[in-house]
Amino acid sequence: MSQDREFTGKVALVTGAGSGIGKAAALLLARKGARLAALGRTEDELQETVDQIRREGGEAISLLADIASADEMQQAYGEIRKQWGGLDIVFANAGVNGVWAPIEELEPDEWDKTININLRGTFLTVKYAIPMLKENGGSIIITASVNGTRIFSNTGATAYSTTKAGQLAFTKMAALELAKHRIRVNVVCPGAIETQIEDSTEKRDLESAKEPVEFPEGKIPLTDGKPGTSEQVAELVAFLASEKASHITGTPIWIDGAESLLMG
Repeated sequence: MSQDREFTGKVALVTGAGSGIGKAAALLLARKGARLAALGRTEDELQETVDQIRREGGEAISLLADIASADEMQQAYGEIRKQWGGLDIVFANAGVNGVWAPIEELEPDEWDKTININLRGTFLTVKYAIPMLKENGGSIIITASVNGTRIFSNTGATAYSTTKAGQLAFTKMAALELAKHRIRVNVVCPGAIETQIEDSTEKRDLESAKEPVEFPEGKIPLTDGKPGTSEQVAELVAFLASEKASHITGTPIWIDGAESLLMG
């Protein structure tokens, strides 16, 4: 375990904790002393995260829930209350890329599914956390993206980008509303990160709708095209959750090696 135990005595919830950025953040927060509630929809992956935390000497529980279900999220928070009595950190990270297709070909139910998981899911994750966070203050971090916030050239990602733009606005609204309760709300906007989310993205007929764009060799200037890692995003999340960021709220932070400045 890390010698830096700045979150000892704190309770953290991470959604989408079974893989990618969520898993990296869950492991890092636990290594820094947080008791970790790992939430997601894939039981085997969640259990792997929890088992790894426990092997490293940390405390963790697994919460199987759909972030778009009010009932399931309320039950999950009830479990955290029962287990540890409170909550200090929320990383609202879970989401989907959904279907990427030209607007006229994107089906209404495909649009709805992306909106429900990414936007409704973020809303419910934050809404039901507030009663516990009000007790001692706390930190909420939301995962958005460069898409919909700085990049608009990814043809077909209309539903996804709309949810990411919505998360940015939601963060700013929530930050102001919750400031009087000493609850900070910030949003991270990753660019290309090595995760498996692309594997579950359905892309259809994008070539016919895509505008031609030419980039220099390597789309990520800082690294000559090499994507970032989940661990790098996790370090940013840990910073925003910590007392080092005690005066930061309502703030988007892009973590993309200047990719979005080139591609926007």
